[in-house]
Amino acid sequence: MAAVRVRDDRGREIHLPAPPRRVLALVPSDTFNVAALGRADALVGRTDYCDLPPETVAALPSIGGTKSPRVDDIVALQPDLVLANQEENTRGALEALAQRGLRVYVAFPKRVADGLRHLAILARMLGVEGDERVRDLLRRGYTELRDAEQARATRPALRVFCPIWMDPLMTIHGDTFMSDMLDVCGAANIFADRARRYPLAADLGRAAPLPPEKVGDRDIRYPRVTLDEVTARAPDLVVLPDEPHPFSEDDAAVFRALPKPGADRVILVEGKDLCWYGARSVDGIARVRALIGRFGPSRG
Repeated sequence: MAAVRVRDDRGREIHLPAPPRRVLALVPSDTFNVAALGRADALVGRTDYCDLPPETVAALPSIGGTKSPRVDDIVALQPDLVLANQEENTRGALEALAQRGLRVYVAFPKRVADGLRHLAILARMLGVEGDERVRDLLRRGYTELRDAEQARATRPALRVFCPIWMDPLMTIHGDTFMSDMLDVCGAANIFADRARRYPLAADLGRAAPLPPEKVGDRDIRYPRVTLDEVTARAPDLVVLPDEPHPFSEDDAAVFRALPKPGADRVILVEGKDLCWYGARSVDGIARVRALIGRFGPSRG
């Protein structure tokens, strides 16, 4: 098959002389994506957090966590292609892999559409873009996205608080995949405009924040917030995903005690539909839309 040249989300050109026969994904969603594209046979390893598809990952050796992969173990598996994510994986580990001669593709989707585009690029790299099953998967994904966006434009959005960590309490800025998934499906992230402030005291409103030139390239998309801030922004619904933090019923009780949104509007949900990009979104969009649709507009 013909060679493929693509650019990853860091703008680096990746040259594949032929479809890779040995692939290792350092991101659980990409392990799932490779399998969804019909190339589970190419996977040679997984992270500790890769759990889907279960029958695929059960047969693969683990190379450690997403933040702490064992570089020597990865090199020993001799992958033709390593799939990584800019925020899920550490820069040091990815640079070490590149220095050892491995081909590393770094993704960084911030929108649902970005995730579907990533899936299409992955299909091209794997040499399966012409497979009818793959073409149907992508068509369904873009159809679900278009339908959701059209519906979103016709009705008021539900104001939603979606934390990603409990202690400290952290949430998502609008420039994140999770926020866009919620927005596409009819939920307005109440902290979409809230950037992370540095230092920590500033993020919690106890000190003046550093000016942008001193913040530099640090990530500002995951602010720490207080329960008072949550109350002040008066969400209609609190959505507690089970990843990246496994929110519990005890956590839910904390939010149910707030004056807004009310005990019956605090729900525990599966996080994969909110934060896994690519193939998971194809059916996940409909599930998140149905979830948001269970709750009417604000009750004031």
